[in-house]
Amino acid sequence: MSNGDGNSSFSEITKKVTKKGLSGRSYKTKAGLTKKPKKMRGRKLSSQRWLTRQMNDPFVSQTHERGLRSRAAIKLEQMDDKHKFLKPHINIVDLGCAPGGWLQVVAKRCRMDAGIGRLVGIDLLDTEPVNGAYILKGDIFDENMIKEIKSYLNGYADIVLSDMAAATTGHRLTDHLRTMSLLEAALDFADDVLSDSGIFLAKAFRGGAEKSLLTALNNKFEKVKHLKPPASRVESVETYLFAKGYVGANKSEKSKN
Repeated sequence: MSNGDGNSSFSEITKKVTKKGLSGRSYKTKAGLTKKPKKMRGRKLSSQRWLTRQMNDPFVSQTHERGLRSRAAIKLEQMDDKHKFLKPHINIVDLGCAPGGWLQVVAKRCRMDAGIGRLVGIDLLDTEPVNGAYILKGDIFDENMIKEIKSYLNGYADIVLSDMAAATTGHRLTDHLRTMSLLEAALDFADDVLSDSGIFLAKAFRGGAEKSLLTALNNKFEKVKHLKPPASRVESVETYLFAKGYVGANKSEKSKN
């Protein structure tokens, strides 16, 4: 599990892009031509397309220029710029935190260096340290990990973030179902640690299987909406589910009391 969009083996290629833009679409050079990477011979067509897209993606350029660990960090910034949910002195959990791009954004915007709020990241992969973040390597299904996270947070979180996505197979339905199962696991985790009025933000892929999950979210939160930040490519089926106002028990049951 990882929330990184880039591929480090191609970092030298993508670092050469310096032009910035305002959308996730490829842009043209002054000569009206899309930039193309060198040494394409022998690569699969899919790899050639990926490399060309990376070189012409302004958000990839910004990622390297600003020292962010993933393009996904810009997506989180854009969602927070609009909805203002990252605030100082709160407890946050980042599920599937590697390589650490979201941790960087949260640590800065929530002023974790002040030592009042708490930020925990967990992933199956190694994640380099981030100032202000407590990083664990492990599985969110592991009860011991859950206990350790709760202990560090003093029992609760104000926000649970998840940019987890399963390794893609190229088969859209399979990829959708795998990612939705991770999203369901993230929601189960949130049920365990979220405080009243808490926030849940998680990656999803659009498709039929998300309907049942939306029902579950609407039963647990006051407001639920889809978010599509500008840095999320237009052609991608990726979206984010943003739920705020956690009520814990089923809303209909709670309203009877």
